Amino acid sequence: MESPFFEIDEYDDNMLDNFGPAVFGLSDPEQDEDEDEDEEEDEEEDEEDVVVLPSPRDSEENCDEDERHKRRRTEGREASSSSPAIESSSQGNEFNRSDIDGLFCPICMEPWTNNGDHHISCLPCGHIYGMSCIKKWLQQRKNNGKCPQCNRKCSLKDVRKLYASRLVVVDEESQKRIQTLEAKCAALESKGDDSRKREAGWQKKEAALNLQIQKLTERNIYLEQLLLDMQMQSRQSGMINGNGNCGPRPHGKGSFCNFEFQKTFPLNGARVFDLDASKQIILVAQKPRVVGGIHSLTKLSMISPFEMEDILLPSTTNGVRDLHISPSNGNLALYASVGKKLSVLSLESNNPVVNYDLQCPAWSCSWDLNCSQHIYAGLQNGSLLVFDMRQTAGPMKSLIGLTSNPVHTVQSLAQTSSHLSGVRTILSASAIGLSQWNIDADEGPFLVPNTNSQGVCISLAYSPRSDDIVASYRPKVDMTMDVPVSQQLLSPLVTGEGVQGSHVLFKRMDSHNFQMTGSSCANVSKIRLPKCAIIDLEDQGRLFASGDEVTGELVLHELPSFRVIQQFKILAHARDIKYSPSHGILGCLSEKALQLFHAKLS
Repeated sequence: MESPFFEIDEYDDNMLDNFGPAVFGLSDPEQDEDEDEDEEEDEEEDEEDVVVLPSPRDSEENCDEDERHKRRRTEGREASSSSPAIESSSQGNEFNRSDIDGLFCPICMEPWTNNGDHHISCLPCGHIYGMSCIKKWLQQRKNNGKCPQCNRKCSLKDVRKLYASRLVVVDEESQKRIQTLEAKCAALESKGDDSRKREAGWQKKEAALNLQIQKLTERNIYLEQLLLDMQMQSRQSGMINGNGNCGPRPHGKGSFCNFEFQKTFPLNGARVFDLDASKQIILVAQKPRVVGGIHSLTKLSMISPFEMEDILLPSTTNGVRDLHISPSNGNLALYASVGKKLSVLSLESNNPVVNYDLQCPAWSCSWDLNCSQHIYAGLQNGSLLVFDMRQTAGPMKSLIGLTSNPVHTVQSLAQTSSHLSGVRTILSASAIGLSQWNIDADEGPFLVPNTNSQGVCISLAYSPRSDDIVASYRPKVDMTMDVPVSQQLLSPLVTGEGVQGSHVLFKRMDSHNFQMTGSSCANVSKIRLPKCAIIDLEDQGRLFASGDEVTGELVLHELPSFRVIQQFKILAHARDIKYSPSHGILGCLSEKALQLFHAKLS
């Protein structure tokens, strides 16, 4: 049985070139004699050819070189005596190739040092060895010296000392891979942040959509209930008492309209208002909540939960005298103020669209019923201004009134089939009565006949569908018992805020003629200018809504007889009354609240 060990009797130059003679414990006998002499010469040359690396350390400066050399030789022989020494050691310390790469001389497999004869050094090719090992290697080959690893020619003069505590090699491919992975991680983190931001944005949009769905659902329920009330519910016929209950029905009537209370909006210091039932919006002008405060408009939603929003007006606005939402564009509102301002407001942005400066305070305003771009303003000095919103510099026309009394109401007259004159016509009301203005004709205003002999005109209501006009009057201050025949003698006079006046109905016959078709005594205000409304029910007739200043009620009269149809108790004296024919909603504004009533047919 052959021994597992073998002896090396001979070796060639190729074996030494690949592994180095120290690995096998061999040396070149021909070079032994000259070794000491060459070492002395090489050391002198090495002192001139030292290469210094950053951060040198010399931890073993005071140690004995001979003892270290002997210890290194002993450890080297123990390491080289067993071929698997690179993989494991006898003292239980486990090594692998990666642990010793860059720490040991590849010739003798011993650690190099920062001083002594085994000082770390390198060749021009870049391979690193212990100084004593590479010198011995090159001395044995004299002029045929080569690097043991790459076989590049070199000599003893090419050996350079290095100063480094430890040589660590970084795998370039691994480093690139690490950098790539780090970049991918950063990109994934950035994508994660973007995803979280998008998710937060989606959550906000979802919440807004859910809120919008809730509002639309509530509106749908409200409209469905409204439709059911109009189609299925009936009312008792007849006269209505002070609580809104029905009495005997008027003789000879077919279908009849009954208004029922719907909703109250508490307010404070309200003056005028308007409503757009199609958009379910109410706009109210109120006085400032504190003395010297900013005037504002309050936008109310007619849909549950009935949200309220205040729109602050410019500081120069002062008190709002008149307010109207555009009949052709529900997103615009027109208001006139005693601060010498006429403004068009966007109800979408709550900001003014057009502002006009006036020469004196405005008491009234109106949209043109035939052209959505034209607006009108009645002034305190009795004048009438005509504006085109496409021209923001100022009014198109300034018309002088019959007197200097303030124009407290301005109303554009509709061009019906019987009045197709092509001339824009305006009807205004002041203390002297009603005046008609033909805007496109070269003529001044004229006083409507029989409207100046009824007393002091305090209100004007107009129905574009039927061309009915109701003017309200209170007695003149200097009235005596000698009253003209055309003016009704109203007695007895009442005390408090109310006084006996009259409501007079006029019918517009053509572009220049009006006919008085009815009148009635009424309890009217003796100090304020309340607004009234005509309710046109088409086939069901017409009603006139006004406030009773003595009883504090909202009264509905049948036209043209002025028969009382319904009476509703309101929280305070009526200041403004508006009716929306598209949805049958009647609004009554007092200083304390806005009350809504809904028409129901039977």
